[in-house]
Amino acid sequence: MNAAHQQAGMTAASGAFLLWGLLPIYWKSLSDVPSFEILGHRMAWSLPFTIVFLLIFRHRAFSAQLKNKTVLESAIIGSLLLAGNWFVYIWAVNSGYIVEASLGYYINPLVSVALGVIFMRERLRSGQIAAIGIAAGGVMYLTFVYGTFPWIALALALSFGLYGLLHKKIRIGPLESLHFETLIFFIPAVGFLLYLEISGRGAFLHASSMTTLVLIGTGLVTTVPLLLFAYAAQNIPLSLLGILQYIAPTISLLIGIFLYGEAFPLSRLVGFMLVWSALLIYVIEGAGQRARQRRMSCRRGA
Repeated sequence: MNAAHQQAGMTAASGAFLLWGLLPIYWKSLSDVPSFEILGHRMAWSLPFTIVFLLIFRHRAFSAQLKNKTVLESAIIGSLLLAGNWFVYIWAVNSGYIVEASLGYYINPLVSVALGVIFMRERLRSGQIAAIGIAAGGVMYLTFVYGTFPWIALALALSFGLYGLLHKKIRIGPLESLHFETLIFFIPAVGFLLYLEISGRGAFLHASSMTTLVLIGTGLVTTVPLLLFAYAAQNIPLSLLGILQYIAPTISLLIGIFLYGEAFPLSRLVGFMLVWSALLIYVIEGAGQRARQRRMSCRRGA
């Protein structure tokens, strides 16, 4: 892995997580449009953008995988998980729950580890057990002390964790998988949007011209960060990518608190600090494990 590619990968990863972190501002600009309609546009407009990117960057892979029955079957499940995740996030942002949505993406790595144990029979190391236990304590604290069960955060973390687990098994690239998934829900999404237009309840072409352009752009803001992420994953170590992923929820958290004035009292901060502590243990333990593996590899090669 040469330095130029790694630097480009770092830039791509930072760009992807920056864009994902700023997404609440994008969805807030559509706050007058119902969440289901925004979701329909995101589903519909993502397909043409994924086709364009596939034709530009990965035409051969696209042609081969289109004939793979296993990939197509898994795409059905993936599309349902993705649609659920997208809807919850859009609804949460436009209903004033950006802070809780950010919590979902903080705990997502730990949920993914737990899912790996359940479905992939992976063994937990002591540091991972401690991290998951502390994160669970943070969730329980927010439920019983702060007084609100963080269902939005858990729904986002679980749906995205299951989505990642699915793709870990089938090993398909993120852009190709998004193409197949948007292909599956394209017709239902367009049908739903046509129904809204015919019934006179659709915002597309009936609201301001800016709203119409932003609705079209939902496909672009979906595919561009994913393309950057896919490039980064190929050019920088996954350990570094895993640390950089916390850029997105941190930006969203700050946006929720300082731009949109969402409540973040001390009682809520304590719950978040428990989750952040769990993530710190998770990152440090993972770094230590990778260092031990490198030392063992060097000894074998000596």
